[in-house]
Amino acid sequence: MRNLLVNGCIAVALSVPLFVVPVYGAGDGGSGGEATTQNCTGGKIWDKAQQKCVPPQNSKLDLETIYESGRALAKAGRYGEAIMVLSAIADSGDPRVLNYLGYSHRKQGRIDVGLGYYQEALRANPDFTLAREYLGEAYLQKGDLASALDQLQEIEKRCGTGCEEYVDLRRQIDDFRNKG
Repeated sequence: MRNLLVNGCIAVALSVPLFVVPVYGAGDGGSGGEATTQNCTGGKIWDKAQQKCVPPQNSKLDLETIYESGRALAKAGRYGEAIMVLSAIADSGDPRVLNYLGYSHRKQGRIDVGLGYYQEALRANPDFTLAREYLGEAYLQKGDLASALDQLQEIEKRCGTGCEEYVDLRRQIDDFRNKG
């Protein structure tokens, strides 16, 4: 294995493919523009305009692009880096940012911190069913089935029993019940 320094990012040369998180360049926002795929580390994101990995607060990227980068890191299991990226725009009050901060903290075992972010996201947008799903999952992690069921009912009111968030939380609740 050999480490290379490329454009301020560390690349690792291996004989197997690496998992690479798509991070969108300035102006793309992930909404149809050509994506630049880089493997930035340490909470940095790829800034196409500067052609290097930069801390999100030093980038020329818009909030949407920074959010998408943080979300991609969280979904890839890179929770600490997701927190670093999303924290740079947490004061925007965007419930999606708050939701993925909650998700990343919860996945790192800080369930109560995650709960706080989910609740803040729901104060900003009570109809945000993904935050309600994740909040319900956090309650299950704490053993609070009643609160998880409350969130399931809230999701049902907003999108019915066929939406993805309802189905996913229902499955988590059923698994929780079957373990007990």
